[in-house]
Amino acid sequence: MVKKILLGLAALLVVAQFIRPAKNISTTPPDKDDFIVSLAPPAEIKTMLQVACYDCHSDNTRYPWYAELQPGGWWLKQHIDDGKNEFNFSVFGGYSAKKKAKKLSALVDVIGDRSMPLKSYTWIHRDAIFTDAQIKTLTTWLEAQGEKLADEK
Repeated sequence: MVKKILLGLAALLVVAQFIRPAKNISTTPPDKDDFIVSLAPPAEIKTMLQVACYDCHSDNTRYPWYAELQPGGWWLKQHIDDGKNEFNFSVFGGYSAKKKAKKLSALVDVIGDRSMPLKSYTWIHRDAIFTDAQIKTLTTWLEAQGEKLADEK
């Protein structure tokens, strides 16, 4: 009985490898609506955002090796879909000034309290773990951008 269950599970795992989610890889370069293009952050800020945020919060994900194994690929797709629903760097420039300011404030909060990036992301992406000084640099820059937007209103 146990042997049949294990064989059934193994068969399901093999079949699952053929059911692959679509990948979040844009075929076009970032345009004027992309956060980095529209706000032109300094190189340090740009790198930090790309390393820690863009994989789940943009239209272009760098996929790790385990994305090719199911159910890991499905799990990643769900994380990316959820992340883009919450904040998508690729469409930031298309938001109203009010929505941009609100999104920047939310970024400051989640980066400042270290709830982003997710721990499950930093397990593999160790370069996305920032020091207190890096977080201060990033949140200070984001706050300044929010203030500029508030002045535009």
